Amino acid sequence: MVDWMPKTRLGKMVVDGKITTMGDALRTGLPLREPEIVDILLPDLEDEVLDVNMVQRMTDSGRKVRFAITVVVGNQDGFVGLGRTKGREVGPAIRTAIDVAKLDIIEVKRGCGSWECGCLTPHSLPFEIEGHTGSVVVRLKPAPRGTGLAIGDIAKSVLKMAGVEDAWGFTKGHTKTTVNYSIAAFEALRATSQMRVTDEQRERLKIVSGPVKMHTAPSIVVEESVETEKEAKAEEAMKVEAPKEAAPAADATVKKEEA
Repeated sequence: MVDWMPKTRLGKMVVDGKITTMGDALRTGLPLREPEIVDILLPDLEDEVLDVNMVQRMTDSGRKVRFAITVVVGNQDGFVGLGRTKGREVGPAIRTAIDVAKLDIIEVKRGCGSWECGCLTPHSLPFEIEGHTGSVVVRLKPAPRGTGLAIGDIAKSVLKMAGVEDAWGFTKGHTKTTVNYSIAAFEALRATSQMRVTDEQRERLKIVSGPVKMHTAPSIVVEESVETEKEAKAEEAMKVEAPKEAAPAADATVKKEEA
């Protein structure tokens, strides 16, 4: 946190302590242009590579190979992001895709929207949502507790990163296209953040926007302050021990002068 110097207004507000949660940062309406903001506000963020596709192009100088990477990030508690980028090497391209996914992070609404369930906990979706990209259409419906994620593996990874535990999934189109499938599932979750709900619906369906647990930045500052205190105590101990070692040398010089 100390090594990073923010350049945007949102980053300066995070460093100054005016914004301590990711939800507050998104609600400011300011553009999210620095991935370090997400690293500070969501320290427990996880990532998963969904697709690694090799793209070849023939040029006059020879064949050029590039890799297209699709990555999903999330804290499994209400925040998820999806990123896609290209690069000549797999490792740097994955790191770049993770940063792109952090900049496109969204806050997901969760709830207990299934009429078959009455647990009143935000384990599923509050209502039916739909997202589409290209020919792929993904429709998600709330499911009772214990159902799990009844959908394909790619969409399952996106929902798991968002913290959705139970949901029914229905798809149309060419779902073997991993990129379109993952983006369609992500756009469906984005629809939950854009949907407006009344206070009565929020109470009846137990809708929670964002995390159930509190994820705040002050914990990082506290850890840094503890380390600085330990370093200060160690320096004081070294200063106290230093005169004791230097004392015999001073006595030796006095004896030489007397002789």
